[in-house]
Amino acid sequence: MGDKKERQEVLYEEKPDRRLLSYTPDASGHRSNHDRRGGCEDEDDYIAYQREDKAGQRYLVDYGVEMSCKGGSLRAVAIDISTTGMLLKYAAEKPGPQVGDKVRLTFEITPGSMPEGYEMKVKRLRAKCVRVLERNGEHLCAVEFTDTLAQYATAKRQNYMLAASAFFLGVIVLAIVMMRAESVVYFRFNRWLYLYSIIAATFLLSRYFFATFYRPVKIDPDYTPGVTLIIPCFNEEHWIDRTIKSCINQDYPADKLEIIVVDDHSNDKSVERIRETIEELKAADTREGGYRVEGRIRYIVQPYNQGKREAMALGAREAQHELLIFVDSDSFLDPFAVRNIVQPFKDKDMGGVSGRTDVANTYTNALTRMQSVRYYIAFRIMKAAESYFDSVTCLSGPLSCYRRDLVLRYADAWLNQKFLGQRATFGDDRSMTNFILRHNRTCYQDSAVCMTIVPSSYVMFLKQQMRWKRSWLRESLIAARYIWKKEPFMSLSFYMGLVVPIAAPVIVLYNLIYVPIMHRVFPVTFVVGMLLMALLMSMAQMFLRRSTTWIFGMWFCLYYEAVLLWQMPVAWVTFWKSTWGTRLTPADLAEMEKERQKQERKEKKRHES
Repeated sequence: MGDKKERQEVLYEEKPDRRLLSYTPDASGHRSNHDRRGGCEDEDDYIAYQREDKAGQRYLVDYGVEMSCKGGSLRAVAIDISTTGMLLKYAAEKPGPQVGDKVRLTFEITPGSMPEGYEMKVKRLRAKCVRVLERNGEHLCAVEFTDTLAQYATAKRQNYMLAASAFFLGVIVLAIVMMRAESVVYFRFNRWLYLYSIIAATFLLSRYFFATFYRPVKIDPDYTPGVTLIIPCFNEEHWIDRTIKSCINQDYPADKLEIIVVDDHSNDKSVERIRETIEELKAADTREGGYRVEGRIRYIVQPYNQGKREAMALGAREAQHELLIFVDSDSFLDPFAVRNIVQPFKDKDMGGVSGRTDVANTYTNALTRMQSVRYYIAFRIMKAAESYFDSVTCLSGPLSCYRRDLVLRYADAWLNQKFLGQRATFGDDRSMTNFILRHNRTCYQDSAVCMTIVPSSYVMFLKQQMRWKRSWLRESLIAARYIWKKEPFMSLSFYMGLVVPIAAPVIVLYNLIYVPIMHRVFPVTFVVGMLLMALLMSMAQMFLRRSTTWIFGMWFCLYYEAVLLWQMPVAWVTFWKSTWGTRLTPADLAEMEKERQKQERKEKKRHES
């Protein structure tokens, strides 16, 4: 990780393949990734191929390892690791294992060095030495685990996590239902308060319920429509190289995939990085062959900063293929993301598809862990439930796919969108989703995965959340005008989801401030209800992902009630603001200049007085 910003974030590092674009099939057709594994005739073959590939992915690490072998105990250091094996280096003071020897390994997988869910202490894991060599004066030993790390984790802790989370999920749901039944009994004493509690519980539990029926669209290996990936970029010099490489390094026919990077007149080194990355890819194409970089990746630099929408629309107009995939410039695609996200478009009424976004820098600090849980539940539960009705209300910015003809049809209205007389400058994904969803279906494809960098400081996080709440409020009010035409239960759920966060600040003030002061009663039921909702998120995270981050689901819910909830009233009266807060757009620079001038006037008045 070369630069300062990347070093501050905790991200796992994949061991590079000998080919720079190891997943890109040979354009000549002589070689593809899955050909060497026996081919993929149907969906089951393709799923097996993806699982095999992920199991074999190696990650660069630096673990201390205790290795027990015939010669006794040996201290070693792990250089890289996969779910199936490990490469170790050790001093030659003691005789090391020989090929075929059985060994026992004790080490700790530190958080962030492998994908989420693998962080754990490993004790006396059985393995077999499969290769011994000496390199640059170091003794190396490659071992193959008898049981994969996934099997080890399942046996040692994940079975217990699965059982515990399933038990507590049942208890929590039962408790919530019983409390809401009590609300019905006491409804006549405070109808608005108890009506809100019934609506909130019904909305939340229904999302979890319908999410259990969700299934991603199956893969048809022969369905490969033409795709253009568009990366709108502004001041993203730290991550744009990795984003571009992840977009072109796809298990997808090279002649059906192009990439357009649109830089919105960045004022950092983004353009330089984009140019360097493309030149590096061209050099690799010359050296290794088969990538066809020259004809299918290009970049455009806006003459002045016009905004993210304009960058996306320009990319859409320049695209050559029928499907458009928008990728944020700080997001990184899984090698199978494109192949998975296009599958729902076999349905001609499908207008847009959202992929799943996981957090890349989960283990940087408590804030990023909290966001990791929130992202996973937001996609795997909330979007999955909406997808059950083909009515996902937000096709997320990090990874979303649209029919090009629909984007171009709505482009002018989207670019010139105004709300209560004010020009809309953010909420691009929700806004475009609204245009698409009016007359087409939208869905969520859980198997299309990308990783994104989330804010690791509370200042940036709160600014991002404020921007999101403003766009959510604006676009939800717009969607409310037509969503009633969709499936009845989906429509009812949408309106419940609109009422709950808008009314929440009033309900919290009433229960935590008014009731204790005026009635001298501690709101036990309300507090217990909040804790149950928090536990529901945490237990769902544990059940579905069996990750140690589950506890941060409770932290997110409590932080939401204490801090994020109070951004909603502010969003009501500041929806017109055009600043992003997290990037120095022209609107942000103008706001900073106004603030500077304001401070100067205050200082001048202070000196004059």
